Formats: sequence, C-alpha cells, structure tokens
Amino acid sequence: MRISFIKRAFKAYQTIGLTFGRWISPIFAGLYLLTLRTINSIFMKIDWIFYPFKLTKKINKPILIVGNPRSGTTFIHRYLSNNGVGSGSRLYQMVFTSIVLQKLIKPILPILEKISPAKFHSDEVHKTSLNAIETDDPSLLFRFFDGFFLYAFILSWAKDDLLDWFQPKTRDNSKRDFNWLDTMWRRTLISSNSERMVGKLFSISVNIPAFIEKFPDAKLLYMARDPLNVIPSGLSLVTGVLDGVFGFWSLPKEKRQFYIDRLYKALIELQIRFHDDWVNGKIDKEKVMIVKYDRMMSDFEGLMDDILKFVDHEASEDLIAAIKETGEQQRNYESKHKYNLEKFGLTEEKIRSDCAKIYGTFFNE
Repeated sequence: MRISFIKRAFKAYQTIGLTFGRWISPIFAGLYLLTLRTINSIFMKIDWIFYPFKLTKKINKPILIVGNPRSGTTFIHRYLSNNGVGSGSRLYQMVFTSIVLQKLIKPILPILEKISPAKFHSDEVHKTSLNAIETDDPSLLFRFFDGFFLYAFILSWAKDDLLDWFQPKTRDNSKRDFNWLDTMWRRTLISSNSERMVGKLFSISVNIPAFIEKFPDAKLLYMARDPLNVIPSGLSLVTGVLDGVFGFWSLPKEKRQFYIDRLYKALIELQIRFHDDWVNGKIDKEKVMIVKYDRMMSDFEGLMDDILKFVDHEASEDLIAAIKETGEQQRNYESKHKYNLEKFGLTEEKIRSDCAKIYGTFFNE
C-alpha cells in the first residue's frame, strides 16, 4: 500500500476541518512544516562542510527504549541520557535537524517555547519543552508528515479507520524511517558530543525485527506495565494535549468516544504486535530486555545493575551513587494521578480481555 504525502496531508486537513471546524489554521501549520523541512534540508547540506568526517561515522551500539506511552519509557530514557550512558534527542534537535541550524536556534529557545506545541502538555502528566529529551517519533512527523503521531493526534478522527496506513504489515516504511533516524541520530551525537545514542520510539513496538536488522548491534529495553495502568494513563496524556489544542473535553460525548475508541485500539495494537513477535520467536531475545514498571519502582538499584550489564556500560562511582539515591526516591514515590476508566468508556473487564495475551506472558506471576 502506497499513501502519498499529498494524500496524507489532504486527509489530515479534511479531518481537522470536518471534526473541529478549523479550515484556515491547518493551512498555516502545513506551510510551516514545509518551510521547516526546506530550511532543514538546506542546512543539513551545510553540515557536510563543517562535519564531513563525523557525519560518516556509523551509529554504534545504540540503546532503544520501546513500549507504550506511560509505561516508564520517558523516565528510563531521560535517566540513561542524563547520567552519561548515552545521549537522547532533544525536541528542538528533532525540529531543527541540522547541527549548524541547532547552534543558531539554541540561544532563542526560550522565545520559541512560547509558540512550541510542547506547551500543551500538562506538566503533571508529562513535563516537556523544546530542550527536553523526548521520544524520536515526532521526528517522523516533522520529516515525512507520517507515523504514529500523525495517526494518534489527527487521523484517528477520520471517518474511515486508517490504522492500516501505519501498519508495517500493510504499509512498510521501515527502510525510509530507519534511514532517517540514522541520519538524525548522527547529528544528535555530534551536537551532544557523545558516542552512543539512547533513542525512544513507541512505534517500533510493531516492527522490532526490522529495527534490529537495520541496527544489528542495538540493545532494546522494552517497558512493560500493567495495561490497567498504562492504557488509561496513555489516553489521558494524548487527550490532555488535544484538550489544550482543540478543547477535547468540550466536544460532544459521541465525538470524544469515537476518538477514544480509535486510540484505544491503536494502543492495544502496539502491545499485541510486540507480544506476538516475542512469543513467536521473531525477536532476538538476546537483544531485547523486558523492563517491568513495578520493578523500576521497587528495586531500581537491582534493575539498573541488570540494565547496565545488558547494554554493556560500566557505571562510574557518581552513577552508582545516583542510582542508590533514585532508588530511595522511587520506593517512596506515590503517584498523584488517578484515572477513572468510565471517563474513557472503558471497564477493567474489557481491558483485561483485550490484553489477555499481555497478562498471560508478562504479568502471570
């Protein structure tokens, strides 16, 4: 299945217009993305003048954090990045991909924050900014106007169910996407003066075998959390952003539930696809470590010892001390977030039934 850029853009424009009655602002947003892509393309060529040898350097032993939103991916991603295990992409590095352009933009980031989409995230649910280390999925949206974020935030609203547009089994963009990630990550490492990449991708849950084929020396950490927690938390995260942009919770109930049902289906699919590849032997288990959220909260020191051994990183004394301190904080942490399943039209029985495979394989103790 081939879906052209023009078709994706038209469908997104049509969907926003019909759903929210906004026909003008999406045009300006689209022009902004096209302008941004053009500027990035020009400056990425300029990068080769200043970094001709560094840009040819291969990505070695990348670490990739994978899992559903709200499964602990952000915490582990930022922890590894902030403690010297590697470097993650900052949001502004995904928006402005060129190394040279990043150097020009960085001094004015505080000004750009005022118009950044990151401002629509609730700090209580997911604190972020242009300078925050973030998931690499948005880079595919900025570069190709495609991928998981396009579906999650916009095309889930479409009258027709377009989930197959983003399924590798029906439309495989892995070669395009992985080549772009390789290009972007090389620049991130140069900008960060780092030797090892720590990436995070929600969408790779459905296509891990292909990712390992592209990056055979990669080590993946798959974050597993009880679906009864991760599903409503993930829904809360995305609908919170949509509420800031479109006033989601002010929309008619039927319209809200239509979208929630679509997004719920996609979040279930992310887990099921990984599960099926895992149990059917399609994933090299020597390259993937299952990291359980509950252990991250109760035995952080033991978990980090296993993670560092798995990714082949020797901990410094400062890192060991930081891990011990974080472990105490994790055990004393109490989440302030309580999610009402009824708010999303869900029940515990439905989630347990739809995620029966997940419970049977990863939460059967």
